Amino acid sequence: EVQLQASGGGLVQPGGSLRLSCAASGFIFADYAIAWFRQAPGKEREGVSCISSIPGQTYYPDSIKGRFTISRDNAKNTAYLQMNSLKPEDTAVYYCATRRFICLPTMRNSEYEDWGQGTLVTVSS
Repeated sequence: EVQLQASGGGLVQPGGSLRLSCAASGFIFADYAIAWFRQAPGKEREGVSCISSIPGQTYYPDSIKGRFTISRDNAKNTAYLQMNSLKPEDTAVYYCATRRFICLPTMRNSEYEDWGQGTLVTVSS
């Protein structure tokens, strides 16, 4: 059974940082791309980053580039999202998701096979 466990969310002040983790089990982690999505209240879920099974291949939408960094540790079956310079508009529930092998720049929800339960990030003073 595929399981994805997102953690690391919390309350942070504007300009602060958080690191999210996505612990995976039930599949060959190294063969899968891992993506992070987020959903703010009243908004659609949107992709914020993806890391392929191919070393060094990552994707970020333009609105995120330079602030967030995605990484993975295949030995620990875990992916990470380092979020810096956080803004109130980054407030959302963050989800990790998987698909085989590579990221797609379209980052549509339907392109991803399995999802974690989400972790809430609140950016507020």
